[in-house]
Amino acid sequence: MSILLFTSVFAVIGNAQKKPVKRATPVKNTSTMPPLEVRAARVKVSNQFSNVDQFVTIMGPIAQSIEALDNESRTKKVSQTSLDLNKSSKEKLLTAIKNMRAGIDSLETEFETKPALKMYLVRIQGISDLAAQSENLAFTGKFVAASEPWKQIRQKLNDTLTAMPNVEL
Repeated sequence: MSILLFTSVFAVIGNAQKKPVKRATPVKNTSTMPPLEVRAARVKVSNQFSNVDQFVTIMGPIAQSIEALDNESRTKKVSQTSLDLNKSSKEKLLTAIKNMRAGIDSLETEFETKPALKMYLVRIQGISDLAAQSENLAFTGKFVAASEPWKQIRQKLNDTLTAMPNVEL
């Protein structure tokens, strides 16, 4: 009997010392994942932003060089080699502007046609027109002025990136 009493005393003491176990409830993530179209579009905007940023950086000095040689050739005798090189630079820059414009046009069209991207369209809208404006300026020989629309495009792309959720694909 003493064993039974001894065991029951320890059982009561053991139960008194146990604290109730609280089960961890899983934390619900209240943020929702943006649609795949939005995440993929953000990557495209980011890529175009990088391309345009690099293009603006490279285009500025080239455009100034082209226009400086054009101005010099009006007042002074310039070697045919320099004129040929300048003509080649103009053609390459025009081609680069056309290629950049194609990517910009495609990006803006995507935002116009996909319902999930419509809410961001207001920020990116007009980049195609700016790219066309740049192409027209370059075509008329205003290469330095042709770089200005690209700076505005870069800003619009940055504004769009800021507005879009930053979530990995």
